[in-house]
Amino acid sequence: MSPQLQPGLRFEWSYRVPERATVPRLYHDTPFCRDMPDVLATGFLVGMMELACLRGMLPYVDWPREQSLGTMVSFQHLAPTPPGMTLTIRGEVLAVEGRLVRFRVEAWDEVEKVCEGIHERCLIDPARFEEKMARKTTEWRAQLPVSPELPFPEER
Repeated sequence: MSPQLQPGLRFEWSYRVPERATVPRLYHDTPFCRDMPDVLATGFLVGMMELACLRGMLPYVDWPREQSLGTMVSFQHLAPTPPGMTLTIRGEVLAVEGRLVRFRVEAWDEVEKVCEGIHERCLIDPARFEEKMARKTTEWRAQLPVSPELPFPEER
């Protein structure tokens, strides 16, 4: 990570809200969600806030050998946004503590502020992370009962 990634660094990213990001479409496999308002889903908005922070970090990390994963989100979804509007997400680095980077982030559509909060990301070594995930997956699969109905039967 570059020493230039430090508190006070600001970034901005814009994203047009697609139809697929609305509550009824994102959660189409949940019957009661199909009848909910056609607005940007909070879960998708959180992902966009994370992505804006990731994009803000990219010039300061040795991608792809150095990557980051979200470790904390604390956002308030303040107002609805219909599909077709553009979100403008603005962020600022609040702290860099070892591998942890903390951000203040807010999102605006063309009319009003729709989200604000804090996000943290942790720098990772992708190779080490994949090794940990492989061990966890192996441990989990070893606990599964042998059954033809379970996923991954070809690997048992």
